[in-house]
Amino acid sequence: MNMLGAVLAGGRASRFGSDKALARLNGQTLLGHAVTALAIQCERVVVVGREMADMASTPDYPGPGMGPLGGIAGSLRYAREHGFACVLTCGLDAPGLPENLRDMLAPAPAYLASQPVIGCWPVEALEAVEAILAGDGKHSMRALAQACGARAVVGEIPANINTRADLVALQGD
Repeated sequence: MNMLGAVLAGGRASRFGSDKALARLNGQTLLGHAVTALAIQCERVVVVGREMADMASTPDYPGPGMGPLGGIAGSLRYAREHGFACVLTCGLDAPGLPENLRDMLAPAPAYLASQPVIGCWPVEALEAVEAILAGDGKHSMRALAQACGARAVVGEIPANINTRADLVALQGD
């Protein structure tokens, strides 16, 4: 299956206190960890929610400040425009993604139960995410999962870096 990898990188990182994408873990930026992890599993990787000079990027949709669903919508639009069947998503704050993540989440739609932003979404899910974003209801990953009938997959739990203390705790692992 023709799969796009999408690193959701448009968050404000308010709990972290600075640009989380540029924070370093064991010599590599968190953004670099995420891109590398998806690149071995997907035909192409795009960074969503920030402009990148040296790699493919696309904006959140319909605009910034929409949370993970804005990143998912942006990645699904990019996938549709570039002929991909589905998108494997992750945040940039989850180093240590399973090397078999693509297989774990097949067939789409599916997501890691512990971190719903890590998921595999068919391009057809774009309609559901756009409807959620346009509506007055809850704008959550679980709302998207329910709307498109996604499976919650229990498996390896990658790190989830929300604060500088989380990052420090992972150094040297």
